[in-house]
Amino acid sequence: MARKLFTATVAISLLILAATWLQTTNAIKFDLPGQDADDAQPVCVSHYVDEETQVVIKVKAGPGSHQKVSLEVEDSSVHQNQLFRKDSLTEEFQRIAFLNKEASDVVACFTNTLAKNYKPDARYSRTIDVDFEIGAEAIDYVKMADQEKLKPMEVELRKLEDQVGEILRNMEHLKAREERMRNTNESTNERVKWFSTLTMCVLVVLGLWQIFYLKRFFRKKRLID
Repeated sequence: MARKLFTATVAISLLILAATWLQTTNAIKFDLPGQDADDAQPVCVSHYVDEETQVVIKVKAGPGSHQKVSLEVEDSSVHQNQLFRKDSLTEEFQRIAFLNKEASDVVACFTNTLAKNYKPDARYSRTIDVDFEIGAEAIDYVKMADQEKLKPMEVELRKLEDQVGEILRNMEHLKAREERMRNTNESTNERVKWFSTLTMCVLVVLGLWQIFYLKRFFRKKRLID
């Protein structure tokens, strides 16, 4: 009985450690200087996201007079899908939720433009807070608890279940990538082997042809018997 209890405790501890490892911080905070509207350059933050993965981005722009911060979110796929756009961020946290369809970097670009007749100065900047929540982190468990009437312990167990499930999916993804890379490597090795064999055959044939040609040439010139 004691051994079973110890095993169960260890298993739960490992699950908690795994979930803690998964919940790495993705929050970034930086100052965004004000720029002229005509030549304003965006400052971008990106995060890699797998396909069919839920994403939540929480953003907030700090106080700053005569400045307007715009946000554009898109992915780095071939299509460069625009996922969100807003021309004026407020001092309140804004929650942006979407489903990423293709495996790519999700890029959030911020631009701080000054009002008319205002020039760039060290006084003009706004502090940007941005937080990426990916996969299980993006689930609103408070809302889920209200809808499903879950107890606090049940909510924590659901969190652990989702996070461990995401770890398993990531491991399967890594396994599939490793298998694709191994197949590519084996295919490349096979092609190199046949190319090397063909090269050797061509060299041997050319060598024999040169020997017979030179021998015939020298005989025709009566230099050898």
